[in-house]
Amino acid sequence: MLELKEITKDFGGKVLANDKVSISVKRGTIHAIVGENGAGKTTIMRIAYGFYTADSGSIYLDGKRVDIRSPHDAIALGIGMVHQHFMLVDNMTVAENIILGAEPGSEFDLDLDSASKKITSLSEQLHLEVNPDAVIEDLSVGQKQRVELVKVLFRDAEILILDEPTAVLSPQEVSELFTILRKMKERGKTIVIITHKLDEVMAISDEVTVMRDGKSIASLTTAETSVRELARLIVGRDVLLRVEKSHAKPGENVLEVKDLTVTNRHGYAINGVSFTIRSREIVGIAGIDGNGQTELIECLAGLLPADSGQVIFEGRDITNLSPRAIKASGIAHIPEDRHKRGLLLNWNLAENSILGVHYREPFAAAGGFMSETEIGRHVEKIVNEYDVRPKNPAAIAKSLSGGNQQKLIIGREFEIEPKLLLVSQPTRGVDIGAIEFIHRKLIEMRDRGIAVLLVSAELEEVMALADRLLVIRDGRIVGEANPSTTSAEEIGLMMTGG
Repeated sequence: MLELKEITKDFGGKVLANDKVSISVKRGTIHAIVGENGAGKTTIMRIAYGFYTADSGSIYLDGKRVDIRSPHDAIALGIGMVHQHFMLVDNMTVAENIILGAEPGSEFDLDLDSASKKITSLSEQLHLEVNPDAVIEDLSVGQKQRVELVKVLFRDAEILILDEPTAVLSPQEVSELFTILRKMKERGKTIVIITHKLDEVMAISDEVTVMRDGKSIASLTTAETSVRELARLIVGRDVLLRVEKSHAKPGENVLEVKDLTVTNRHGYAINGVSFTIRSREIVGIAGIDGNGQTELIECLAGLLPADSGQVIFEGRDITNLSPRAIKASGIAHIPEDRHKRGLLLNWNLAENSILGVHYREPFAAAGGFMSETEIGRHVEKIVNEYDVRPKNPAAIAKSLSGGNQQKLIIGREFEIEPKLLLVSQPTRGVDIGAIEFIHRKLIEMRDRGIAVLLVSAELEEVMALADRLLVIRDGRIVGEANPSTTSAEEIGLMMTGG
C-alpha cells in the first residue's frame, strides 16, 4: 500500500534525520514503527504526509511512484496523519475543527449541517461517540484523540499515520482506541503507528519496523518477535524492562497536605485531600486520568490556587505561594504538559535549561547581565548527562523530539538539587532506553534523601517506582497500598470504584 524507498532527510548538523530509510507497509495491516527518541520515526512519516520533503528517495502508493510535497498532496492521495500533539482549536466545536481546510459548501454558504451528519455517521460506524457540537476545551484527552481520528476519516483517508497515539491516554482509553483501530483495519484501512510502548506494539500491530540513528535496521513480523528482542534492537543492548531498586528507608516528613481543596469550572477537582511524604521515599498517585491528579500537582507547584486546606513543606506553610517562591524553597516540578508548562518552545536549549533559576547566581551576574559562560557550562552538563539530542545548546526547543524535550526538562529540574520533586508523567512519549534512564535517576534521587511525589497514567510505572501508593478517584484519596504486595487488579478496582 505504502512504500518508502531510500529516503534521506538532512536538517543540518552532525546526524542525518533519515539516512536511506526504506519502509514497506502492507494494505489492510497495522504497522508499528519503533525506535529511540531522535531515531527519525516521526520525520519519515512526516515525509510520507508531505509535512517535510525528502532530500532524496522515492514514495510509492499502490505500486505507483507519487510526488508528495505538502499535506494537501497527501490528503488528496488518501493519506492522513494524527500528530502527537493534537492540532485542535480549543474554543471551536468538534465539527468546526474537523472541517478546517475541507469546508463543505461554498465560501459564502458553509454547509455545517451536512458536515455534522457525516461526522455523526463516521462516529456511529466505529463507535467513536463524537459529538459534533461539543467544544474542544470541554473534552477529555481521549475524546480529543477521537476527534483527530474523525478529522482524518472525514477527508476519506485510506492510510492513517498515528504519532504516539496512546501517549496521553489512560489504560481504559488505550483499550478503546485499539478496539477502534481493529475495526478500521477490518474495514480495509491501513494504519501506521509510531510508538515507544512495546507491549502495545505486540498487542495491536501485524508488522514492526525498528529505527536507530536515522536508519531502518529491522522489519519484523510482530508474532515472531518479543518485547525483549525489540528493546535490544532499539537501543543496541539489553535493556532492563523493570527498574531495580532497594527497599526505601524513609526519613522525616518533608511534605504534609491537610484537607486540600481545589476547584475548577466544573466543581471540585481536589476535595479534602490529606497525605504526607517523607524524605527518601517515592509516593505514587494512581488513578484514571482526569480525577484530580493534574490539579493536585499544579496546586503544590503554585500554578493553581488552593480554595482551602494547607500545604506544609519542611514545617512551613507554603499554601498559595507563587511558583517562584515554591521553587526557591526547594521544590522542583516536572509538568505533565511539556509544551504548555515545561518549555519555551521558541527558545534554545541553553535558555530553557535555566528557566525558573535564571535570576539566581551563577546565571545572573552583577549588573543584571546573564553569565553566558555559566549558562553554557550548565546546559552542556544537562545535554551530556541526560543524553539530550541533538547536543547543541543553540538548538531551538521545538525542533527536538518529544522525548528529548522531556529529558531536557528532567535534567533541568534534577540539577537544581531539590528537597521535594513533583513528577507528573515523567516518561510520556519517551523511548524505552530513556525510560530506563529516567527510572534509574528517580531512584537515585530518592536514595540521596529527596522526597518524590509521582503521578503517571502508566499504572505499571507507578507500581514499579513507588514505595507507597495513593489511589485517587473523583478528587479524593480513596485508598493507600503497598505496590509490592498489592496486585494491579486490586489497584484498578480502587481506581474505578469497583
